[in-house]
Amino acid sequence: MKRRAGEREKELKKKRLLEELGEGKLPYLTPADADFHHLQTTRYSKLIFRKSDTVPEELHQMVQEGFLTLRKHNCFFQDLVRIKGKDFFTPVSRILIGNPGCTYKYLNTRLFTVPWPTEGCEIKYCSPQIRDACKALIKLNDYLHVEAVKALQGQNLLDTKGIKDTAIVDREQNFATSLIEKGSFSKDQSSCYVPEDEYTSLNNRTSYNLTLLNYMDPLQMSYLKQEPYFGMGNMAVSWHHDENLVERSTVAVYSYSCEDSSAEETSDWNLKGRDPAVWHVGLKVAWDIETPGLAIPLHQGDFYLMLDDLNMTHQHCVLAGFSPRFSSTHRVADCSRGTLEYIFGQCELALQNLQTDSNSMALSLKSVETAVVKQVEEIHNEVEFEWIRQFWFQGKRYLKCTDWWLKPMAKLEEFWRKMEIMLSPCAWILQRHTALLEEHVVMGDSVCLMRCKM
Repeated sequence: MKRRAGEREKELKKKRLLEELGEGKLPYLTPADADFHHLQTTRYSKLIFRKSDTVPEELHQMVQEGFLTLRKHNCFFQDLVRIKGKDFFTPVSRILIGNPGCTYKYLNTRLFTVPWPTEGCEIKYCSPQIRDACKALIKLNDYLHVEAVKALQGQNLLDTKGIKDTAIVDREQNFATSLIEKGSFSKDQSSCYVPEDEYTSLNNRTSYNLTLLNYMDPLQMSYLKQEPYFGMGNMAVSWHHDENLVERSTVAVYSYSCEDSSAEETSDWNLKGRDPAVWHVGLKVAWDIETPGLAIPLHQGDFYLMLDDLNMTHQHCVLAGFSPRFSSTHRVADCSRGTLEYIFGQCELALQNLQTDSNSMALSLKSVETAVVKQVEEIHNEVEFEWIRQFWFQGKRYLKCTDWWLKPMAKLEEFWRKMEIMLSPCAWILQRHTALLEEHVVMGDSVCLMRCKM
């Protein structure tokens, strides 16, 4: 119900915004405009953009080879998603890679991670090349994690400039340096003291647990939607907030436009606005017609960070260029209800109400209380509709990469079958009838006893 109400509210806002615009368009700026830098630093300050030359060349090579490997092995798929009650295939093809057992849900579609190499987890990949591609992406994940921590620290220093004393500033700078040297987020006992809550906050908001990879060749698309508010041109991804994320967590996006494309940047582009040959990320303040939007070009190897609450207060879109493009969008997904650990825990909770007779080995319910049976039914539905059906509808595509999910899904199906027995109408009615009969007999015996005493 909340989701539907939210969708209706967004539709009303969109309708009002388009009505206010009429036939006109909102202004937007690109880096070629004189006021671009001022607008970015004042209204889009939590967007951090980095050019490709800031990234180690070895990492570029590993990641870009990984993209091409996954495409060669046909590992990118269009998702079937539901928007406004209708089903659509996404124009962008995707694959989810991340922590083993994690899932990510967007637009009512659950994606299952192809697990990247993780210590203590045995993962059998379909080829050494796919393993190397996943290994490259976890290295990129670690790199972007450190960059996100640095960016958040920089924002904290910037926001409080002139307020903190020198000792505090030095402590924060040392803290950021220790994170960079380590290459991952952990406490360094030799460094100066940093409050526990600061470590926890930075870790929660920057420890990416998965990346959603995207691929699209615009020249293979028969139709792309036009950007409706600013006249920015063809959109690969419409205006949106990223869903299902830890609150105020950073999103990091690495972009790679293929070199082998015949489409080149339009050198003689003289019209006002963005060059249509080049991919851009578009940003706007959500439902605001006063603030100009931004269109920032994305060249090979560039990346950007959306810090803190930018994903909530602003919307972003992806504007298509002419060449095929990959992106790796690293997220701190809210996995409170989206991991194997969670759903196995739910199954075990439900199965606490199931007991096995030591002699006959027959299964029976410990309790037929309405609240207990209802809880089992809710978990049974969650396992079936949120996991089993979603996996066999779309998740099985990832068998091209690894069979890692087959064993846990078989275990979930076994849990589902046991819950099916628990919720079987015949079994439940029989057990309920037996309980009522026993209750009646006990009550009858009590009445007889009372009569004898009289």
